Amino acid sequence: DNFTARVTLQVEKDVNNLPTDSTASILTAGSLGEKYIGISVGGDDVVLKDGGTIHDTQSSLVLEDLIGKFLMNTVSKEAK
Repeated sequence: DNFTARVTLQVEKDVNNLPTDSTASILTAGSLGEKYIGISVGGDDVVLKDGGTIHDTQSSLVLEDLIGKFLMNTVSKEAK
C-alpha cells in the first residue's frame, strides 16, 4: 500500500541511447489537462537497455491545486 504505479512504455525505434539517468515526469498538455509522460534525457554515458527502468520520476503538477492554494493563501492574508 505505498501507492506507487508501474508503467510500461514502448519507445520509438528512432529514440535510442537513452541515458540511465533520464527522468520520467507526468505532464499536462493544454487547457483541458490531458496528461502524458515526458522524458527528460540525462547525461550519463551508460544507456538504458531494452526492458530497462527509469528510476527517477516526478509526479504531476495539477494546475487546479496550485490555483486553489494561491487563492486560499490570498484569502487568509486578506482576513488578517
